[in-house]
Amino acid sequence: MDQFKVRSIDLQQAQNQIRHKTDGLSSSTLVLRRGQAFTVTINYEGRPFDPAKEKLILQIALGPLSVEVPVSSFGQPSLTQWSAFLERRVLNPTGPRVLSVSLSSPASASVGVYTLQLRVEARLNVKTHSLGQITLLCNPWCQTDSVFLQAEDLRNEYVRSDIGLLFKGSPGNMVSRPWSFDQNEKGILDICMKLLQLSPQYQADMRTDLQNRSSPVYIGRVISAMVNSNDDKGVLMGNWSGDYSGGINPSQWSGSADILRKWAETQFRAVKYGQCWVFAAVMCTVMRALGIPTRVITNFNSAHDSDGNMVIEEYYNEMGKKLSMSNDSIWNFHVWVESWMKRPDLGQGYDGWQVLDATPQERSAGIFRCGPAAVKAIYQQKVDAQYDVPFVYAEVNADVRTIIIKDRKILSTSIDKKRVGALIATKRPGSMLMQDITSEYKTEKDKLPSSADAGRIRQPLRDEESGFAGSYSIRGMESEASKGTAVSLQLLKAPVVGENISFNVIITNNAAAPKLLKKHVNAQNKEYNRNPTGTFWEAHDDVKIGPKETLTIKHEISFKDYMLKEAAEDFMVNLAVVIEDVESQERVLASEEFNIRSPALNVQIQNEFSVIINTPQVATVTFTNPFNAAVSGELSVSGSGLLEEKAQMTITIQPRETMKRPVNFTPRMAGSKMLSASLVLTNPPTVLHGFKTINVQAS
Repeated sequence: MDQFKVRSIDLQQAQNQIRHKTDGLSSSTLVLRRGQAFTVTINYEGRPFDPAKEKLILQIALGPLSVEVPVSSFGQPSLTQWSAFLERRVLNPTGPRVLSVSLSSPASASVGVYTLQLRVEARLNVKTHSLGQITLLCNPWCQTDSVFLQAEDLRNEYVRSDIGLLFKGSPGNMVSRPWSFDQNEKGILDICMKLLQLSPQYQADMRTDLQNRSSPVYIGRVISAMVNSNDDKGVLMGNWSGDYSGGINPSQWSGSADILRKWAETQFRAVKYGQCWVFAAVMCTVMRALGIPTRVITNFNSAHDSDGNMVIEEYYNEMGKKLSMSNDSIWNFHVWVESWMKRPDLGQGYDGWQVLDATPQERSAGIFRCGPAAVKAIYQQKVDAQYDVPFVYAEVNADVRTIIIKDRKILSTSIDKKRVGALIATKRPGSMLMQDITSEYKTEKDKLPSSADAGRIRQPLRDEESGFAGSYSIRGMESEASKGTAVSLQLLKAPVVGENISFNVIITNNAAAPKLLKKHVNAQNKEYNRNPTGTFWEAHDDVKIGPKETLTIKHEISFKDYMLKEAAEDFMVNLAVVIEDVESQERVLASEEFNIRSPALNVQIQNEFSVIINTPQVATVTFTNPFNAAVSGELSVSGSGLLEEKAQMTITIQPRETMKRPVNFTPRMAGSKMLSASLVLTNPPTVLHGFKTINVQAS
């Protein structure tokens, strides 16, 4: 009879990827999750397979690491090592004969691109057949994987979903903006694997790096460094200068695929430019692609404590102008990610969410990276738990000391223990709303007081249709009431680009005698991550106030006074008032930093509730020009799984005119998808966003 002879081997890509929940991912290889069996079929001819005469051995190689796995006739998958056994045999007397082999990787296998070969050992000869390559990812569906996550809705949100919502602005005037993580886009997974391969750790010691890649703690630390370009061939170059020539303004990115592709297409040169939310969003894409549950976090009023003393010092002059005299700073918001994993290196009690930050702020063991820092360690103030817990703890908990000075003399000081980490937010799973997770980082006594005891009223203003989710606070920082005079600031409405800023200064005389006061109000432009620049508006006048009287004085700042020169989506303002008691020389200060929100674009779908895969659809982007002059700019619309390529068009809109632009698209993936639009205006220089989530039904 003819000899047993292998004709072909089929990796069963479609069936295996559906079983492994990797069917959305695009790669040149078969994509699998560790700790789970997959099936390979061997088509052969000649006599039936006889395990007594032929030995089948699978060779599995990851770089210089390799393992040989004999195919046994029966058995169960092993939890701790690679294993293979025959699932079934098809003996067709005339047609092809098939062996079906079940192959399992351990739940602790290293993440990477493996090469598979089949060796057939007979008595007289040995033949080797190539099976191709597999990309092996972490498996949050597998109970023994260190990234296992219990709830299916959370696994879908934090691993498979490619829809993002990033929160920016200020806690009192929050802005949500859409982001497309794009992990399912063509070629993106292969680029994410390249990030691991180009890391300094892999380049220095390939074998050790590949062995360490079994740990998500190690992977997170490597990716945190590789998303920025400060020490390596990383993805993004940071730029906070306001001058983005030679690159792209960070506010103009709307998804990760453009950035990762640009990096790969330019031989891994750093993409220009990123700021904190861009670093975080790209890191979220990479971690989700690698199978590690990840979400994007915004910390409002985030302290950058450069000297490690847990106190941020802010200086004002006697006229209410904020001065740049300290290396410490408070970012109006800072964005990082959390990834879900076990922490066997920390002992019991620190599994779960871990902070990872790819924004290059400070070095960690000599490299610009941060984390993983266990959120539970931050909550418990366990500052000796690696990695970087003290730095993150300060970001959410530092005290603020405000100092008024004149001619280098200190006139007054006050301490604010509530401002830093006022709100820590992420996207709510399964919706486009905000989830407040402040209580996961700090105890109630560390948190911002409730509206009842703070007079700080946060009214949620939510409208999923227009792609806006936000809240608005009506009270600023007050001076200490223990002094003879108290002052506070009150914004009268949420500030929007193109409109005037209206606010009240409220002064209370706590004394039983009348007073003559000097009032100094000062407004400065600022970037979200640093101290303000020059004053763009100020008001100084004398005020007479009666005993125990409270005065409310209204002010307006016009649009032309605060317009910026460079396109931004975050117009930030530092507003401060100093009240000086002429007789006692006592001074009190109130300040508020807030953003001026850009108007939103409206995105609507023609047949919103009957969007079916592979069926043409029409979306309409609408925007009414609120400005007194014509505006022009570039409109782009994108949607992972909806549009093959971005739709881009140049538009001009007359004052008060409404623009309506139709966009044709054909969904190519079922499930929850997002169509997002951005409009980059040149005059006034601002970036507008809007989005619509769509539930695409299978045909």
